[in-house]
Amino acid sequence: MIISTTPTLEGRPVREYLGIVAGETIVGANVVRDFFASITDVIGGRAGAYEEVLGRARAEALEEMSDRAHDLGGNAVVGVHLSYEAVGQTGSMLMVTATGTAVKV
Repeated sequence: MIISTTPTLEGRPVREYLGIVAGETIVGANVVRDFFASITDVIGGRAGAYEEVLGRARAEALEEMSDRAHDLGGNAVVGVHLSYEAVGQTGSMLMVTATGTAVKV
């Protein structure tokens, strides 16, 4: 499956547009991760535990979107957009959404 943020693929003309596809993932932050992230905020540096969770959530959202495109008969998704949003009553969960257009190239 080809996944691209661009609306076209160089050298691969779109033969058929199959529709909009999306993949969503919601991840929660646990207390231990929050604790270590707060220490990182105080002493500086990167919050590696959060970056790992964010990367995994992004990969899952893209995979789900790709699976939906495949179910429509597509072999590529173009115009992909990723969005991130805090959700839940306290904003303690993060939703990652991947959207794009399923196509046959």
